[in-house]
Amino acid sequence: MVCVANGVESTVTQATVVVIGAGQAGLSAAYHLLSRGFVSALTDSGSRTFVVLDREVAPGGAWQHRWSSLRMATVNGIFDLPGYPKPPIDECEASRDAVPRYFAAFEDNFRLPIFRPVHVAAVRAADANPDGDLIIETDRGRWRTRALINATGTWTNPLLPYYPGTETFLGRQLHTWQYTDAEQFTGQRVIIVGGGISAIQQLEEISRFATTVWYTRREPVFLTNEFRAETTGRAVVQKVAEDVEAGLPSGSIVSYSGLPWTSYALAARDRGVLRRRPMFTAIEPLGVRDADGSFTPADVILWATGFRPALAHLEPLHLHNEFGGIRMRGTQVAAEPRVQLVGFGPSQSTVGANRAGRAAVRETIARLDHLSPSLPVSN
Repeated sequence: MVCVANGVESTVTQATVVVIGAGQAGLSAAYHLLSRGFVSALTDSGSRTFVVLDREVAPGGAWQHRWSSLRMATVNGIFDLPGYPKPPIDECEASRDAVPRYFAAFEDNFRLPIFRPVHVAAVRAADANPDGDLIIETDRGRWRTRALINATGTWTNPLLPYYPGTETFLGRQLHTWQYTDAEQFTGQRVIIVGGGISAIQQLEEISRFATTVWYTRREPVFLTNEFRAETTGRAVVQKVAEDVEAGLPSGSIVSYSGLPWTSYALAARDRGVLRRRPMFTAIEPLGVRDADGSFTPADVILWATGFRPALAHLEPLHLHNEFGGIRMRGTQVAAEPRVQLVGFGPSQSTVGANRAGRAAVRETIARLDHLSPSLPVSN
């Protein structure tokens, strides 16, 4: 189909369902679409086609960008993709190698219609009809679809808090997503900010090569009992689900569950580096001003402050409410039933992402069957 916008012709490719993102949640959704009879929009036409748009140049989602020291033994759980059990895991292998290799094998085995690399700039309604199509604008053309399953995760949207004087700091500032290895900080004074799993792992690693000081906004809460997916995990997911169903912004899974006593947390504690300070009040050229008024010199500030859902491309749909959250019904956006969010809210974990992919496909098909059980994508 050819559309004319501002006097310029542009080709619009059609797909009944578009999945954005090829991480765990996106691959799960793709598998379930395939198993329900959907065919590739890249090679076929018909009433039930789909495509996965992925911004990465290769399989693996955000895993291919993790730091080299994040080994399979220390990642926070990798679950099998649907219909394709993961191979035996070498616990000493870097996760940024092992997981992308597994994802690539999954994609190849099921011959998934993944179009990459492509950057999705915006998703808009095609017209005023609330049951009409959506237009997806990318750097490699436009897509028209009846339903969207969004699986863009959080990795590309790091949270960087601002403190007075941030711009005056003469040293280096970086975020977790820019972290590669601990050796680069050898002999330096490194401030690590954040109370999550990544902050503690990086604190433990960097403290072996540098002088470290750890700051958090709140006193970290460590689990007194072992984290168990079938009990603790289920309760946490329920709490997160209650928040998103109420339209409230949800935090990370750890913010609900507390911190597990991982091997690196125990190592940091035993070596005496797991000593938290209250958050500093300002940043100065050569360090930070502590809450008690004292000064702590620093060469580096590492912001291990987490991520937020990467949803900027959905802003034209006005999904956020007055609380800054997105009200959900399961995986479906309550105010925009054409959109399913997976890897979001209660499905941030890998096991949750798998289940969300299946649920999103089920909800999408139910809506499509209700609207037009036997009709192709509308023109």
